[in-house]
Amino acid sequence: MQIETTDTLVVGAGQAGIAMSEHLLASGVPHLVLERERIAERWRSARWDSLVANGPAWHDRFPGMEFPQADPDAFIAKDKVADYFVAYAEMLNAPVRCGVEVKEVRRNSGKPGFTVETSKGVIEAQRVVVATGPFQIPVIPPMIPEAAGIAQMHSSSYRNPEDLPEGAVLVIGAGSSGVQIADELMRAGKKVYLSVGPHDRPPRAYRGRDFCWWLGVLGKWDMAAPRPGTEHVTIAVSGAYGGQTIDFRKLGNQGMTLLGRTEGYESGVLKLGQDLAQNIANGDANLYSLLDEADAYVTRNGLDLPLDPEARRREPDPDCLTKPILSLDLAEAGITQVIWATGFGVDYSWLKLDALDENGRPRHHRGVSVEPGIYFLGLPWQSRRGSSFIWGVWHDAKHVAEQIGIQRKYMDHHAERSLPQRDAAE
Repeated sequence: MQIETTDTLVVGAGQAGIAMSEHLLASGVPHLVLERERIAERWRSARWDSLVANGPAWHDRFPGMEFPQADPDAFIAKDKVADYFVAYAEMLNAPVRCGVEVKEVRRNSGKPGFTVETSKGVIEAQRVVVATGPFQIPVIPPMIPEAAGIAQMHSSSYRNPEDLPEGAVLVIGAGSSGVQIADELMRAGKKVYLSVGPHDRPPRAYRGRDFCWWLGVLGKWDMAAPRPGTEHVTIAVSGAYGGQTIDFRKLGNQGMTLLGRTEGYESGVLKLGQDLAQNIANGDANLYSLLDEADAYVTRNGLDLPLDPEARRREPDPDCLTKPILSLDLAEAGITQVIWATGFGVDYSWLKLDALDENGRPRHHRGVSVEPGIYFLGLPWQSRRGSSFIWGVWHDAKHVAEQIGIQRKYMDHHAERSLPQRDAAE
């Protein structure tokens, strides 16, 4: 059987894979993009029904296309985001093959490149770009046993309030996903408990500008990657309901019961940390620090932007903050559903290469792996803070494509020098 060959194989056709294809096409690099499901599938089937992008349409897009018929300041619904990437791939005429799963990647022996086993056959590639992203395996800590009789799900499985059983809901994790789901459930009439850990809490907007704009002009999108182990900073921000600044005190005053970090479980009782007040205070400090920087920027540059005193208004402390709950009997609280908004793990077991650290995470510099010929794209903090945003992955893809181009030039030079030399007398 004839084996298909290509210069560069891109694994994954989400936002990272489509961005990679655009830059490879611009550089004239022959390539294929393999996707086991549909383009941008996770936007469609691994998110709740009402999810919208956390950044406005003018910001959360690729440079080559705007969202069609959308207000630039709108927060685009998840299915429209997926449609955008499908349309973008069609505009590029990107070589995407859907329904093809990559099973294994091994380095060739005695010749350059890699052998890639897929669900549709074998492909040989000189280079492989892993564009599968960081949201691969939902993480649910093994804390509450199934025998407890409490329904449990990861936030990636949540769809809408109507799907949940009668009774109260405990949401564990107060980053963007957890707080948005908790807010939606409370608005639907559910009694909601929310376990809040350490977090950043930026303003949704300030002085007439979205926080995405503020992070841009203040240079915060270009912050270098933090030290290992601190990449996953929980950020509480939302584009829901037209965009709003997350305010945990406000949620508490509206009836949501805030809890500290979840620390353990025993005999039907959840053990909670004493860190709720400190976590809220640290989130406030993060908010006020950015507001102070924004004010200084306005003054320094003489910008005519309206004052926004409401952004600094502080809600009264709700009872759950002044009298924190340190243990919670789930049955007494009427909790019938636990939603774990506790992030994701990664699975690179199909990469049969020395490209991962002892924790199974990529060893790379700005997407260039320590394993020659392997590249990664779509990782949080891959090169900067903005890497996990749609526009950020596009710029990371450009850098990776440039590195691939450099390696191709070296190999072209090698091939030229390896050609038989003509006799000098000719």
